[in-house]
Amino acid sequence: MKVDAVDPEIDTGALLAGAQFSDAYSVVVDEAGLDARHAAEKMLGHSPRWIERLLALRNVLVAPFGLKKPVPTRTSAADTIGIFPVVSETPDRLVAGLNDKHLDFRVVVDVASSGHGQRVTATTLVLTHNLLGRVYLAIILPFHRLVVRALLRQVAA
Repeated sequence: MKVDAVDPEIDTGALLAGAQFSDAYSVVVDEAGLDARHAAEKMLGHSPRWIERLLALRNVLVAPFGLKKPVPTRTSAADTIGIFPVVSETPDRLVAGLNDKHLDFRVVVDVASSGHGQRVTATTLVLTHNLLGRVYLAIILPFHRLVVRALLRQVAA
């Protein structure tokens, strides 16, 4: 399965007003009845070990700066996907994300019919608040691109 970089086709202003960064990746899967929640659960519900290690390293490195360490804190399964709080949800789109002092981000998982299967697109939006947010974004971007592609491959697996 091939994960493609695509142009984000969403209203960034409605999802994260002022976002300075957006990117999107897409994969076609054979699952005709897949909805956004199930696609997001396949993507974000469990990470490969190398991604878990990267997140653990990130948490150690950002601790001195007082940045949030994403952990599942849910009252019900509908409130989170993996470690990310759900912001909004429809059958075709799930928006998850966090706000912090350095930046706010959203992960948007869209599902649309594509031939006999479904096209799953993951769009990331980021709004930085300060120099720390801009530096943090610059440092994580190369990893972000690898991580999103790997997580989308989980949807197709």
